[in-house]
Amino acid sequence: MDRRTRYPQEVRERAVRMVFEHAPEYDSQWAAIKSISTKFGMTAETLRLWVRRAETDEGLRPGLTSDERARMKELERENRELRRANEILKSAAAFFGAELDRRQRK
Repeated sequence: MDRRTRYPQEVRERAVRMVFEHAPEYDSQWAAIKSISTKFGMTAETLRLWVRRAETDEGLRPGLTSDERARMKELERENRELRRANEILKSAAAFFGAELDRRQRK
């Protein structure tokens, strides 16, 4: 299985929801994460990252939300493509400009 899709989205959401619902029953959020992660058969670190992402998405923690992060990634990809296209156009302009200079000198 692909690393990103090892756990279905429903499992992720349920595990995170359980951490939020059952955290008061434990001494700390980390203790809740460790306990719940073993029940789902994942590492505690995996669940901790999902919980942190959910907290950010809900505005409980500072940082970019998942939607903002995806938009940023899309804009960065578009920016790379535009820079590449711009370099190609500059090279083509320089090539054809040099060709025109050579024709005019003859």
